[in-house]
Amino acid sequence: MGIELSMMWAIIIIFGVMMYVVMDGFDLGIGILFPFGRSQSERDVMMNSVAPVWDGNETWLVLGGAGLLAAFPLAYSVVLSALYLPIIFMLFGLILRGVAFEFRFKAIHHQHWWDLSFIVGSLVATFFQGVVLGAFIDGLPVVNRAYAGGAFDWLAPFPLFCGLGLVVAYSLLGCTWLIMKTDGPLQQRMHDLAMPLVLALLVVTGVVSLWTPLSHADIARRWFSLPNLFWFLPVPLLVLVCTFALLRAVKRNAHYAPFLYTLALIFLGYSGLGISLWPHIIPPGISIWDAAAPPQSQGFALVGALLIVPFILMYTAWSYYVFRGKVRPGEGYH
Repeated sequence: MGIELSMMWAIIIIFGVMMYVVMDGFDLGIGILFPFGRSQSERDVMMNSVAPVWDGNETWLVLGGAGLLAAFPLAYSVVLSALYLPIIFMLFGLILRGVAFEFRFKAIHHQHWWDLSFIVGSLVATFFQGVVLGAFIDGLPVVNRAYAGGAFDWLAPFPLFCGLGLVVAYSLLGCTWLIMKTDGPLQQRMHDLAMPLVLALLVVTGVVSLWTPLSHADIARRWFSLPNLFWFLPVPLLVLVCTFALLRAVKRNAHYAPFLYTLALIFLGYSGLGISLWPHIIPPGISIWDAAAPPQSQGFALVGALLIVPFILMYTAWSYYVFRGKVRPGEGYH
């Protein structure tokens, strides 16, 4: 029973983190792209395209963190002990961005300062999310069920490169979201920007895909051993197909296809990460079953999760449905 509960909780947490990456990714990307808004009106449109939904997107981050604490307390304690500094920096960025969202429309004489806060908060939050991911892939040393590394072990080339890579990925998400939600000169500028961002993401993905197996022998064995190779091989092939389709969609000035193909690329990258690390919740040696809470605790918390997740999905879907369509100057959040 404990094994099944651990699997269910792993699926819930994986799903929650994936939803956060997709949904908060594009509004963080809009913050990174904010300097490309050439006027106050264009920047208003950029912010209004996500203003009705941005704070709800972060519900999934709370779900992932709370689920980790409830179902896998060992993983929660180790991850926070190892990565508390980049996590604090990430939260600082999210707070700065959230304050900028609320204050920017109310500021009259100092709106440029809140524009800068929105840009800096988005960049900081995105970069340190990537750093956390890279440090997690690098592995966290655990001795006697406690983190055995240093406070600055995350300050290494691979995690820092992953931080830059996530900035590129979120920028492309934000760019294609704006292609879908805007029109006129702003949309055309995003079309022009999408092509170099796609190529940059392809380069970043290639570098990470080479760096990871070269630096981690256990991941290399997992990738290139049978039958795992048959599970992993479709991922790079589908990445190339989606990239080609995305470039074609951008070239023909499509409105919705670029965002959908970008979502597919993000999902493929996430699935490749899952294949590389499964079933380790603390790489390189702690599995989800090693880190699991007692079955009674997992079962009790699971009842609440299974009740609340459908409601989150319903109100999220409804909010996106209500605020569907293009955002134009003079319309939106004030």
